[in-house]
Amino acid sequence: MTPLIAARGLSIRHGETTVLAHVDFTIHPGEIVTVVGPNGSGKSTLIRALIGLEPAAEGRVDRASGLRIGYVPQKLHIDASLPMTVRRFLSLPKRVSDRAARAALARTGVEGLEMRQLARLSGGQFQRVLLARALLAEPQILILDEPTQGLDQPATAAFYHLIEEVRAQTDCAVLLVSHDLHVVMSASDRVICLNGHVCCEGTPKVVSAAPEYRALFGHGTGGAFALYRHEHDHDHEAGACAHDHGDHDHHEHHHDPA
Repeated sequence: MTPLIAARGLSIRHGETTVLAHVDFTIHPGEIVTVVGPNGSGKSTLIRALIGLEPAAEGRVDRASGLRIGYVPQKLHIDASLPMTVRRFLSLPKRVSDRAARAALARTGVEGLEMRQLARLSGGQFQRVLLARALLAEPQILILDEPTQGLDQPATAAFYHLIEEVRAQTDCAVLLVSHDLHVVMSASDRVICLNGHVCCEGTPKVVSAAPEYRALFGHGTGGAFALYRHEHDHDHEAGACAHDHGDHDHHEHHHDPA
């Protein structure tokens, strides 16, 4: 299967500082890939390079011809005094029909907010509006850069379950950047642990057991991080990636013994 995005030997430098070194990365249609790493590990830089906003010092990035990308940024500051409704925001920079706007909001669970001021949305509502706006492009790949920053644990869990539903409904790939391991990893087909280079890569179970991962997120935190796995025993509809999931109502918490 041809990847949507592939990086080979990718290195990024900011001045004399090497931010990323010799990174290989691929994402295929229908995959959920999560990139984790500590602050300053180059996660956001990798995303910018993959979508063409950062030049490569070495290596290359190939993207499928005509690739449609939906992007949910890490932060989007809206001036509280700026009068802007959700409906108007969804038509920036390209106007969309009322029907399309309503459908996108319904898909992300915030229907009926069209005339609400952006500044009056809760954090969870705002992230869902950002996701709705990204989905209006009918993306082949959805890229989310730490989208749950500032959300509490229930809101974070709900948002990532929504991402799983969107993938199942649209068969779009999902590339997720996060420092949050207890929910994000459970939704992933592959996890890439980044710290200036690829430390380890594999399924959530494999990565969580890797010494490189535990050095970053286990032993160094005194066990403060817990790994939350959500396992299914069915396959998704045809066209989506099959993976080991369990009953949506059955959650298991596996605490890092570190």
